[in-house]
Amino acid sequence: MRNSGIRRAAVLAGLLTLIIHSAVLAQRTGFSREELAKRRAALMDHCGHGVVILFGDAASPDAGHFRQDNDFFYFTGVEDLNAVCVMVPERKASYLFLPRQSDREKLFDGANLLAIPDSKEKSGFTDILPLEHFDDILSRLYGRTAPVFHLRLSPRDSVGGSRSETLLFIGRRNRNHYNDQITADNHRIRKIRENYPWAELRDLTPFVDGMRVIKSAEEIEILRRNGRISAESMKQAMLAGRPGAFEYEAEAAAVFVSLKSGAKGAAYPPIVGSGPNACVYHYEKNSRRIEDGDLVLMDYGADLDHLGMDITRTWPANGKFSPEQREIYRTVLEVQKASIEACRPGATQEDVRKHVAEVMKKKGIDPRGLAGGLDHYVGMAVHDCGPYNEPLKEGMVLTVEPGLYYPEKNIGVRIEDTVLVTETGCEVLTKDVPKEIEEIESFLRNRN
Repeated sequence: MRNSGIRRAAVLAGLLTLIIHSAVLAQRTGFSREELAKRRAALMDHCGHGVVILFGDAASPDAGHFRQDNDFFYFTGVEDLNAVCVMVPERKASYLFLPRQSDREKLFDGANLLAIPDSKEKSGFTDILPLEHFDDILSRLYGRTAPVFHLRLSPRDSVGGSRSETLLFIGRRNRNHYNDQITADNHRIRKIRENYPWAELRDLTPFVDGMRVIKSAEEIEILRRNGRISAESMKQAMLAGRPGAFEYEAEAAAVFVSLKSGAKGAAYPPIVGSGPNACVYHYEKNSRRIEDGDLVLMDYGADLDHLGMDITRTWPANGKFSPEQREIYRTVLEVQKASIEACRPGATQEDVRKHVAEVMKKKGIDPRGLAGGLDHYVGMAVHDCGPYNEPLKEGMVLTVEPGLYYPEKNIGVRIEDTVLVTETGCEVLTKDVPKEIEEIESFLRNRN
């Protein structure tokens, strides 16, 4: 009886801590009017003349919250459906177009900015206009400015995928020619070409990618908060991922904390792989029952204010690494720590790999072909846009995620953190999740 009472007290104390923690973090700040106006001004300065056209998304996903197109949201902060933004660099003006809504639409979906008083002043647009006027105004602008339209001609990205991955998944879909259809983005480009055949179309994506890869002060604060939210989410998942539990129970524990803390949910489908599933890089079924002796590999991050996060941790389901698991885990951890040490302004991927090799040699560790290094940018997309294979710059955010996988042994280990490049080095945004062997075992010993 006494032991059960102690366990109940510990559970209550843990819940109280989680509630207090969530109350502190449970906020969505979004971006200020000044931040968004500054971004639009930078884009117009770059384009110089002509007209900038950005399209928002037109429909919500099935069984999910609406999440605006990344590039459109970056410059507008608008989450209304079917929106279009037009910027005129020579006038330093920006216009938002939205559909008129019937009373029934407002009742079902809520009013958009077009129907809300004072929205123009609060949002910072030169004007907010009915969508049916878009072609009229674009035609007038076409005759008064240089015949150049600046559009996104490159693929879009999404919260869970980069621009190149968008192309990859379209290609896989189109293997079946019955699925082969033009995308909404390409359809818009085609319509612009048909309606304005003499206009020159220029791709604004490279400049946008260069802007997005360097995070502003407002973005950095949101990313820091998301790092804390995602870290707490992962910690609760580690407590839930034990022998006898299903993989999806660990996922549920993480998502609960994220939602409770103000995030919209997961930034990508959570990966919870136990035993053999830990060796499948993007395993998403999360349906297996965790067994004693398994390692559990979980890859997770929350989506807060349109900015993602990315963490991977690997832990022993029963709370204790076996000697073989411990040896493999230590190798991955040392490579990851050495990679983070080398992450600083001016460093290249090759610089990081050389540093890892030197550290491993000094420590007498055989990295087993695991060179270490930097992986992908993080931001509005978890695999965010930006110029790869260039020296690091202050304000970049990226992941470090080495891994070793032995399917024949049912052992997969990956350790991932998201880091911010600072003036003198880097800041680990996801540092609050245990990753040292002793820390993990101590943390899991205290679960009930």
